[in-house]
Amino acid sequence: MNQETPTDLLYGLHPVLEALRAEDRDLHRIYLEQGRRGRVVDEILVAARARHVPVAFEPREGLDRRAGTTRHQGAIGMAAAKAYLSLGELLESVSSLDAPLLLMLDGIEDPHNLGAILRTAEAAGAQGIILPARRAVGLTGTVAKVSAGAIEHLPVARVVNLSQAIERLKEARFWIYGLDAKGSRPYAEVDYRGPVALVVGGEGRGLRPLVAGRCDGTVRIPMKGQVASLNVSVATAVVLYEILRQRAGTTVTCAGPG
Repeated sequence: MNQETPTDLLYGLHPVLEALRAEDRDLHRIYLEQGRRGRVVDEILVAARARHVPVAFEPREGLDRRAGTTRHQGAIGMAAAKAYLSLGELLESVSSLDAPLLLMLDGIEDPHNLGAILRTAEAAGAQGIILPARRAVGLTGTVAKVSAGAIEHLPVARVVNLSQAIERLKEARFWIYGLDAKGSRPYAEVDYRGPVALVVGGEGRGLRPLVAGRCDGTVRIPMKGQVASLNVSVATAVVLYEILRQRAGTTVTCAGPG
């Protein structure tokens, strides 16, 4: 389990409910104590469903560990480090560009991986990120820290259904390419110079079959050594810089760590 820093957390039934009601406050996940009932709990569940915020139930001991305190009243809200856009708002923000580049992440669960991906995506010129609301890490404080400031410059949209989001991008004339270890073509053999969305799967499982099936094509990174795959943030960086190379028309030199 990936623990977040305390600044990501809201404690208490009423603080969590009010955060859900506030239009300017984003929560990316709520944890409730197993077996807890009551009017405020019911209101939290209704409000979370309306705002598409995932809710998980845990034993009280688990909430104690997650919160670092026993004074949470059986309710913890994970606050986003940055407000999310809707998919429509993200598409509107790139509508004037000839060849926008978006990155769709299918279930990244490690905040360090998400932060590294955000940092690379911003450096490579991507105009936005699309995250699923469920079974994925959100924009936590850890993600913001690892991104080294990139989170402040990169719009992030959150969607309920990634497959439906892909169809909407197609309607907006994007070409959708999934990065997968079993992809049908080597990543460098695809022309990425038009409007493109790159879809990257989560750690371990990769792209879900349903999501891969909605893509216009899947690409793979050839592996010559004994290791079967790359870390997801590294694999994403490899393809993003190929996209940047093609669009620049020149050889791209990556800056060193900093």
